[in-house]
Amino acid sequence: MITLINDKEITFMNDLQAFLQQEIATFIHLRHDIHQHPELAFNEYRTSDLVAKLLTEWGYTVERNIGGTGLVAQLKQGESSRTIGIRADMDALPIEEETNIDYCSVEKGKMHACGHDGHTVILLAAAKALATRRRFNGTVNLIFQPAEEVGVAHCGAAQMIEDGLFAKYPCDAIYGMHNMPGYPQGQLHFFDGAMMASSDKATITLHGPGGHGAQPQKTPDPIVATASLVMALQTVVARNVSPLDSAVVTIGMMQAGTANNIIPQQAQLVLSIRCFKPDVRDLLQKRIVELAQAQAQSFGLTAEVVYERGYPPLYNTLKETDFARKIAKQILPPEAVVENTIPMTGSEDFAYMLEQCPGSYLFIGNGVNEPAYSHSLHNPGYNFNDKNILVGAMYWTALAENFLQ
Repeated sequence: MITLINDKEITFMNDLQAFLQQEIATFIHLRHDIHQHPELAFNEYRTSDLVAKLLTEWGYTVERNIGGTGLVAQLKQGESSRTIGIRADMDALPIEEETNIDYCSVEKGKMHACGHDGHTVILLAAAKALATRRRFNGTVNLIFQPAEEVGVAHCGAAQMIEDGLFAKYPCDAIYGMHNMPGYPQGQLHFFDGAMMASSDKATITLHGPGGHGAQPQKTPDPIVATASLVMALQTVVARNVSPLDSAVVTIGMMQAGTANNIIPQQAQLVLSIRCFKPDVRDLLQKRIVELAQAQAQSFGLTAEVVYERGYPPLYNTLKETDFARKIAKQILPPEAVVENTIPMTGSEDFAYMLEQCPGSYLFIGNGVNEPAYSHSLHNPGYNFNDKNILVGAMYWTALAENFLQ
């Protein structure tokens, strides 16, 4: 476990750490309670009720039902007009839990397999510290967001923004955090610029008349055309995207046919498409649609392409990331701060918030080679590392109090 240190601000940090350690058992219990009762996207009713109740008790002004089951808790102190936003996601995943822990999910087919229970409690612990200490001058907006896991444009972040999140609660900067298995527990990872990829989906359906498998000369074959298209799509990244850029075109599903002696009327591919730049995103869509139509035509078929844009690239603004990094370096030893980590081709709907407001997203390590925390995100054996509640809450508190000096 990482030890929190800082010679320059030792009294400040000792006071904060002492306060949170007195409360830590309560917050660990709270995390286990939320873990036992996972709720899927836009159905986080119990979680939202619990969060709102605690925040109200601590003196926050709470507005419910922003973006469905989302909420914003606001606390003002002093006369400054400066504002900071900190976001945590609350939703679980449709996965049957296989951890066998004492506080395993009691909801069949649902579990917190991505650690959003931990993210929620980290922010709650920081919320109590901020409300108790009152060592800031300005406004804190704590955003508890639903439905991060949906993966499409109709997600929690987009819905909160549509419901007036930043119109009602403007922020000078906004921050978010996600745990990351495979990184040392409590280690914070930062990155300047595009840290996570966009996430788009394309469904390509090739249509033909269908026919008898014994007479292929009479019927265009969508299966053969689809096989050719699979290979053609491999050239999009290899021959259209600059070698200096990054992109992914993955064919995750291929469906066709009902029997061995029938040439089907259609065949379908479903793609996952990811990149880090808007112009590359446009290029990928253009070339995928063109290839699908050209391949279909060359085989005497027609192509129907449904191209759905999901989350945009997650872009950390430089000034806000530099500030976030400096706070981490003040409260953690050097080995616990990765100043510029490796970007990931995973996606995150916090990207929508960063399109509206400057800010930064960071990772917190969930542990390396620890049996209880060795599983990846979205795995039925995954579990959030409770040691991160203290580290994460100290970081959010220090970040907010320094931002609002």
